[in-house]
Amino acid sequence: MPNRLANETSLYLLQHKDNPVDWYPWGDEAFAAAKLLDKPIILSIGYSACHWCHVMAHESFENDSIAAAMNAGFVNIKVDREELPDVDSIYMTAVQAMTGSGGWPLTVFIMPEGQPFFGGTYFPPEDRHNMAGFPRVLASVADAYATKRTELLESSQKVVDSIRQQSIPTKNAGEVDESLIYGSFTHLVGNADLENGGSQGAPKFPQPMVYELLLRYWKRTGSTQVLDIVTLTLEKMARGGIYDQIGGGFARYSVDEIWLVPHFEKMLYDNAQLVSLYLHAYQATRKPLFKRIVEETLEYVTREMTHQAGGFYSASDADSEGVEGKFFVWTTDEIDAALEPRDAELAKVYWGITEEGNFEGTNILFMPDSREEFLSRSSQEPVKMIADIERIKNLLLKKRSERITPGIDDKILTSWNALTLKAFAEAGAVFENDEWIAIAEKNARLLLDQVKDAEGRLLHTWKATDDSHGDARILGYLDDHTYLIDALLTLYEATFDHSYVDEARTLADQMIERFWDSDWEVFYDTSLEHSKLLVRPRDVLDNAVPSGGAIAATALLQLSIFTGDGEYERKAEASMKALIPHMEQAPSAVTSWLGALDFLRSDSQEVVLIGAQDDPTIVDMKREIRKKYSPNTVLAGATKMPNESEQSPLLRGREQVGGKATAYVCENYACKLPVTTVAELAELLD
Repeated sequence: MPNRLANETSLYLLQHKDNPVDWYPWGDEAFAAAKLLDKPIILSIGYSACHWCHVMAHESFENDSIAAAMNAGFVNIKVDREELPDVDSIYMTAVQAMTGSGGWPLTVFIMPEGQPFFGGTYFPPEDRHNMAGFPRVLASVADAYATKRTELLESSQKVVDSIRQQSIPTKNAGEVDESLIYGSFTHLVGNADLENGGSQGAPKFPQPMVYELLLRYWKRTGSTQVLDIVTLTLEKMARGGIYDQIGGGFARYSVDEIWLVPHFEKMLYDNAQLVSLYLHAYQATRKPLFKRIVEETLEYVTREMTHQAGGFYSASDADSEGVEGKFFVWTTDEIDAALEPRDAELAKVYWGITEEGNFEGTNILFMPDSREEFLSRSSQEPVKMIADIERIKNLLLKKRSERITPGIDDKILTSWNALTLKAFAEAGAVFENDEWIAIAEKNARLLLDQVKDAEGRLLHTWKATDDSHGDARILGYLDDHTYLIDALLTLYEATFDHSYVDEARTLADQMIERFWDSDWEVFYDTSLEHSKLLVRPRDVLDNAVPSGGAIAATALLQLSIFTGDGEYERKAEASMKALIPHMEQAPSAVTSWLGALDFLRSDSQEVVLIGAQDDPTIVDMKREIRKKYSPNTVLAGATKMPNESEQSPLLRGREQVGGKATAYVCENYACKLPVTTVAELAELLD
């Protein structure tokens, strides 16, 4: 008989609805039961694409005897960390404080009032390799709760005090100075792997925020060393097994130092950020490989990760048929069966496929050589060879689609969707792909129209109930607001539809009202209306996604330019001051904040185009602006209609010169004379 998780919308929670464990979702009911029954709580946190979460579920939560011990001695709460990042953050911090490490599955034992007193990550079903088995842990914790509760309360209070201390903002009287950007250079470059790209050692995570900052540093200084580091990393990733050579898209990380063997799950947030990074690297270098990665990754998201209503799914599993990576790997026999002999030989050489394999007797496809190196050794014409490779790739993709596919976590998270919306909008603008812009607009409409409550507050998650409607839940967090504001401004620059600026401003005002602390001049991760936890979370560090506070700063700086409201800029700069110690001592952990600082302290450039969007000169002007990497350029535009020219101070008073398409370029509050040709615009931009 299903447990209480049967009424949830999270795929991860629904995966546990038939467990013999009497699971509760996070909420008042569970805590009331713990107090009434005087039992400690087991808080189990994970997510649908987590391999070891599935392992522990199968070994322990589906085990009748272990479930019986859990039910007898504890109240059991199951949490999807992607649905409740605030709960995950607090209790992950607690476990890290108690054990020195953390991860998922996260297993925390807490008092009925919520204080953590013991925790860990994965526990096996029996004692093994110096690891206590979960049954022994359950028995020990239940005994301690019954006989040593005073000691447990004292130790838990120390953990809570430590968490509270970490969450207290710090006032800093220093200046947010551009010298902090230069100071970050030594830290970021000193840890670079100059042979394989990425950071030294293994495992290797993509870290798109680090390389976005390095691109900004290159733009600021012209350092070829920095650009080489970025280029090397992106090339090695694109050629490695971390990138799905057949279907496009990146896995979460590589377990080795050469990007070959991935942890096979694909996360939406990784792919969204990497599309943006490869797009910016393409603007900086014009390397065809980087453009191809953008195209293939967006094609993957469109094909496999998009709901009909316009939302983007959260993740795909590493496992299929209970085996990690089975969907993605190939044997030589499978290649021979799928392709004609000549095509099979080409595939084997191009993607490094051998009889012995490179992963448990099978082959993770990768590119031993760059495409340019491969083509240089071929006797065939490059155009013909590239066409053959693409044709073979499509044949293998079709053949692979006949396999049992990894599970898809189909919940739609506002924050991750906003990252993806931004990627589609910006790539669509740069590559003049109207289909991608349309995908971005459809996603924006879903988030703005359906992922809100009756009071108009942004919500965090949406789950489809049919082709066009869904169930939206959970009050939106700071990053839901900041990422969406940032994405809407990008969508405005792609379309010149001023309604997106209006929507962004409305969201920003709501965000300030509900998340801003005027005493400390910082944003918290949760609003005033969120359920109260041990502390009010404020995670200022970049993790797998950028800090919500950092993107708030960047988005407010942009919004201040679009609207002329200086209060947005003041709040953005004030919020940065608390991060000065982190910028000085651990810049790699706050690269998104340093990106916001670069925007604040750079010679920002505002470009305004006045004329019909299909005017050939306007089209060529947009192409000229977008072909170069220019992270601190703000682009606005309108036709010559008077009502549009009053919508923004950037547009106010701008007119066509002599009835021609016209460009205005301003830097640091000083404007150049308007120009009417692409050549004149190019000169001003340079």
